[in-house]
Amino acid sequence: MSQERGQRFLLDLPAIQSDLPFSPDLLTRLFRLTDDQADSPLTAIGAAIAEDQGLSIRLLALANSAFYGLQSEIRSVGRAVAVLGLREVRTLVLALGIRGLAARRALPPGFDLSVHLEHQLAVAVAAMALARETGAMDPDDAFTAGVLHDLGKLLTALYRPDDWLAEQALVAAQNLPWHEAEDLHMGLDHGLIGAMALRSWNLPEPLTEPVNWHHAPQAAPGRPEPARLLCLADACARELSGTTEPGTLPTKAMALGIGLSLAAALDLTGAALAARNPALLAAALA
Repeated sequence: MSQERGQRFLLDLPAIQSDLPFSPDLLTRLFRLTDDQADSPLTAIGAAIAEDQGLSIRLLALANSAFYGLQSEIRSVGRAVAVLGLREVRTLVLALGIRGLAARRALPPGFDLSVHLEHQLAVAVAAMALARETGAMDPDDAFTAGVLHDLGKLLTALYRPDDWLAEQALVAAQNLPWHEAEDLHMGLDHGLIGAMALRSWNLPEPLTEPVNWHHAPQAAPGRPEPARLLCLADACARELSGTTEPGTLPTKAMALGIGLSLAAALDLTGAALAARNPALLAAALA
């Protein structure tokens, strides 16, 4: 293990925001405007997004895409926000930001970006369904945290590809869960890496904390239920999509941590995955 290697990476994370395809200030404003406590008109949210021409073009293209089957053309960002909904707009901005980061650098052999993004969105819809059923977390925050939960893995692959490959080798050689291989190699896991990056982008604590602790919800300070929920959503999504890794199977204890049976958690996840919106995945992969 090289704890120094991990600490150096954490110190470098704030600089990554300069590689986002839009100003990180936009994320701060967007999350402030769409926060549960905010009472911002759609026009204010649309105006914030409209300041970035490239992002506006992508958002309008999605609103007018065949996925939504609208009868008339959407010509303003404000109208697009109204049509798509605040949660979906917020999530799409993040998905486009993550896709923009990935376009700037080569990924190491073995890292499949399409598979990675598909898993993020599967966990997002699972987390939202579990949150709606249990109240363990705000459903919109649960969805967004799901989209972001493995951001640290992607950032490691993009900005520390040799470390990612070393972790991949540890997983294969010792049949370890990925987060344990990370801890052995760098002294930290992708939950912390992702959370620290998101904090540097000024995203709110209800999103960064579940991401931080989703592989160690028992250690989460304060209210642990959001981290438990994200951990369970991750495990259930992997189980039902056939993408399990060592140490990722859902358990009765995980489900009981947010007041569900394991069978109920899997049923809720299965229904959510069957009903998920393909437009989000299409936008993330575009």
